[in-house]
Amino acid sequence: MEETRRRKSFILLASEAEGIEPELLREGLSSGEIVLPRNARRNEIRPVAIGKGLKTKVNANLGTSEDRADLQFELEKLAVAIEAGADTVMDLSTGGDVDLIRRAILEESPVPVGTVPIYQAWIQCIESKRPLVEATADEMLDEVRRHIEDGVDFITVHCGVTRRSVEILSREPRVTDVVSRGGTFLFEWMSYHKKENPLYERYDEILDMAKAHEVTLSLGDGMRPGCIADASDKAQMDELVTLGELVERARDKGVQVMVEGPGHIPLDQVKANVCMEKTICKGAPFYVLGPIVTDVCPGYDHITSAIGGAVAAAAGADFLCYVTASEHLRLPDLDDVREGVIATRIAAHAGDIAKSVAGAADWDLRMSRMRKKLDWEGMFSLAIDPEKARKLRAASPSSIEDVCSMCGELCSLKNLRSTLKQE
Repeated sequence: MEETRRRKSFILLASEAEGIEPELLREGLSSGEIVLPRNARRNEIRPVAIGKGLKTKVNANLGTSEDRADLQFELEKLAVAIEAGADTVMDLSTGGDVDLIRRAILEESPVPVGTVPIYQAWIQCIESKRPLVEATADEMLDEVRRHIEDGVDFITVHCGVTRRSVEILSREPRVTDVVSRGGTFLFEWMSYHKKENPLYERYDEILDMAKAHEVTLSLGDGMRPGCIADASDKAQMDELVTLGELVERARDKGVQVMVEGPGHIPLDQVKANVCMEKTICKGAPFYVLGPIVTDVCPGYDHITSAIGGAVAAAAGADFLCYVTASEHLRLPDLDDVREGVIATRIAAHAGDIAKSVAGAADWDLRMSRMRKKLDWEGMFSLAIDPEKARKLRAASPSSIEDVCSMCGELCSLKNLRSTLKQE
C-alpha cells in the first residue's frame, strides 16, 4: 500500500515537471511508450519520465577505468553533470572497487542511476585471473541481481546479441567489428562456448528480478555500428528485431523497458533508424548514443553527437546519451562532462522544438524578448549555460554599456528602437 502511494506521488511530480496532466503520463506508462525509472528502494530521487510527447532527456556517463579509479573524482563528475542539467547518470566503472563506487553514486545522486551489470562479470574474471570467456551464466545473472538489489534504477542488458549475431558477422564482416564492451564480451563468450547468450536465454529471470524491484530495463545495442561504414547493416537490424520481441515480453510481465540505439550513423540515416525502432519495438522509448554522424572528429565528438542527437530527437528519439570531447581518446575530465551535458541538452532542446514538445519554443521566445530589450541579466537567466554566457560577455566589455562588443553603435536592436518607437 505504501509503495503504491509513493508511486502515485512520483507520477504526479513527474507530470508537473513535464507540464502535462497526470492521466497522460499514466496512459504512456500503461502503453509502454513512457518509462519512469526508479528502483523501489530509491524514494528520494527526482522523477524523470522518458518517452512519447515528453521533453527529450539527457544522460551523462560516469565511471572509473583501470587507469584511473578515483571515487572522489567520480563524485565530482556526478556533481558537475547534475549542475549542468543531466537528467540521469550511468555508472560504467571498470576499475577499482566498483561496488563501493556504484553504491556511493547511488547515495549521492538526486537523479536516476543506470549501470551495465555485465561489466562486473568481466571484472570478476580479471580479478581472479581467469580468461573472460570463463565467466559463467550464473555469474552474469548474479551481477544483474547485485546491481538491482543495490538500488540501481535502470540497467543495460545486452539480451539482443545472439548466436545469430555471431553467424551474421562471420558472413558479413564489418570495418570496426563490435565496439560495444558488453556486446564484445558476449560475442566472444558465445563464439568460445558455442552456446546462446545467457542474458537472452534466461531473459525471464532478468524480468522477474526487474519486476520485483520496479527496475527499468534498457535493452542494449551490443551490435551497434562503430563507424558510419557499418551503419544500418544486417547485424544491427537483426539485433533490433530481437529487441522488439524482448520489448513485448517485458511488457507482458509488467516490466518497464526502453531500447538503446546505434552509435555511428550518417546523418541521412538517423531519422530512418529512429522510425524503424519505433515501429519494430512498438513505440518503446528510444535511448540513443549520439548518434555520431562522422568518424573524423576526435576531440570534437560532443559536437558530432549533438548534430546527430538533434536530428534523432526531432525524429522521435526520447533519451540522448551524451558523448564528450574525449570520446575515443581518454576518460573524460570535469570540463568534458560539463561540455558534453550542455552540448547534448542543446541537441535535445532543438529536437523538442522540432517535434512541438509543450513549452519548448516558449523558452526561446522568452530569450528573444530579452534579447530585443538588451536585457542582459534576463538573457543570462534564460541561457542554457548562464556561467559561460556571463564569462564571455565580461571578457570583452563594450564601450557602450547596453550593447555587446560585436556591433557597438551599429547594434540593430538598439538602433531600430527609435525608428519603431519602441522602448
